[in-house]
Amino acid sequence: MTAHDHPLLQGQLRLAGRLDGRFFDLLAALALTGSLQKAARAAGYSYKGAWLVLDAAMALTHAPLVDKATGGAGGGGTRLTAEGEALLVAWRELQARHTAFLHEQAAWLATQPALDALLKRMSMKTTARNQFFGRIAGVNPGPSTTTVRVALDGGQHVTASLTTEAAQELQVQTGKEALALVKSSEVVLVTDFGGYKLSARNQLTGAVSRVERGAVSSLIGLTLPGGTVVTASVTNDAVDGLGLAAGQPATAVFKAYAVMLAVRA
Repeated sequence: MTAHDHPLLQGQLRLAGRLDGRFFDLLAALALTGSLQKAARAAGYSYKGAWLVLDAAMALTHAPLVDKATGGAGGGGTRLTAEGEALLVAWRELQARHTAFLHEQAAWLATQPALDALLKRMSMKTTARNQFFGRIAGVNPGPSTTTVRVALDGGQHVTASLTTEAAQELQVQTGKEALALVKSSEVVLVTDFGGYKLSARNQLTGAVSRVERGAVSSLIGLTLPGGTVVTASVTNDAVDGLGLAAGQPATAVFKAYAVMLAVRA
């Protein structure tokens, strides 16, 4: 395993808090081409920007890093001074040591399965507000549709409905870790069923823990037994109509087809 296998285990090396990889790409390109214009283009700087960053670096090192020659047999150009070359060599060595350090930590993480799984779950980036982590507790395959039940902490479950083809591609099976993703706009909050029963598979009961009011709509957080939080996007009129407030019991309702399932590959 390498550090690059772990999306959360990353680190950016900087010298003096300001000299980063892009600056040293400039030095390396300058050493290679002898032309600041070409080096700036290779490192993604304008010509003026390259001089500005070099001036800032020389103010930190209190030594000239480049030497600009004009005319002569070589036609002039810009080259690294001995100090500039030494700084570039030091950067490359530090980079190698930094990469080795990240690899070492990634190898250690591989021996900590619970922590490694937690960090990998955190690495998933999605617009879905609700990301319920659990283990698959049941799989009910059908000719075209498969329902998958994910057990959450606290004893509640989230049911997802997906095509059987997708279920086969995900290799869903009981006991596997899974994430159930649900957009906040798909969640309906119910404070009183009025004697009715709803057809929606997912009905998670908890208590309102936060109300974040916006100009038109509000984000409502509902904390379930076990600590899992369900977020619903609700119009302000509905918030006022239901009198939603922290501590109020409510049920988050959403259909199984609104659940997107993610399974560890």
